[in-house]
Amino acid sequence: MTYIANSGAQACRPTPARFSLLSFVRERTALLRQRRALKTLDARALEDIGISRDAAQEESNRSIWDAPDSWKC
Repeated sequence: MTYIANSGAQACRPTPARFSLLSFVRERTALLRQRRALKTLDARALEDIGISRDAAQEESNRSIWDAPDSWKC
């Protein structure tokens, strides 16, 4: 029997043949929640994740329609 170990790297999944409105809404809601949380981080937390206050502010002001490139396969 052969086992394939998960290397931890996420491969870009192909776009499903059918559009799922529920999945779309869940993804965008999660994105909105993450961006709101990013806006509330203090200087120490931002330093820990390696981004500046300006970059965090810019990201948190993006709309939910402007998803990260990693979501667009």
